[in-house]
Amino acid sequence: MCNDYERHIQWAEYCKMMQDLELAMPAHQSELDLPSADDVKINDIAPVMRASGNLVELFPMNFGFPPAGRGGPVFNFRSEGRRFTDSKRCLIPASAFFEFTGKTYPKAKHRFALKDAPFMAIAGIWREGQGNHPPAFTMLTTQPGPDVAPYHDRQVVALRPEDWPSWLYLSKREEELLRPSPPGALTAETVRSGSD
Repeated sequence: MCNDYERHIQWAEYCKMMQDLELAMPAHQSELDLPSADDVKINDIAPVMRASGNLVELFPMNFGFPPAGRGGPVFNFRSEGRRFTDSKRCLIPASAFFEFTGKTYPKAKHRFALKDAPFMAIAGIWREGQGNHPPAFTMLTTQPGPDVAPYHDRQVVALRPEDWPSWLYLSKREEELLRPSPPGALTAETVRSGSD
């Protein structure tokens, strides 16, 4: 499942997108709040977009909820059949996400990006920090759309910009938002061949 994504988003593009969506930003935010990254992996600190009153702020959080008992961090969270009215919802800005295929390392690495938008936001939820753990986020997953299905049996919920406000403020039903990407919505590119 997706445990790695890319963030190459121009600050001017981000600001324009927020303006077009009529999402107000805090005046103090700048390009320093949205640094570029080739690979954002589990336990990295990364910015997420969260509602703060009538503003949408970029806020740094840990990628993955701390383990609850045994096991590793929770970096993906199944969305089907769940309600998120009482959840802290967020958007994870990304230029692409990665999936991996193969049984031996290094596995083949495949890059998925939105076809008709400069970047996407992955639907997520977040939690306040507890003890020594900082605030953290996880990505929501669903059944794979046709673009992802040949590579993986799940996919992250890649939201198009017009759906961002609906997820942050839950102004549509979850079923309308947390669904597979339609055919042809994502470009798929193999960026690293796996070992044979």
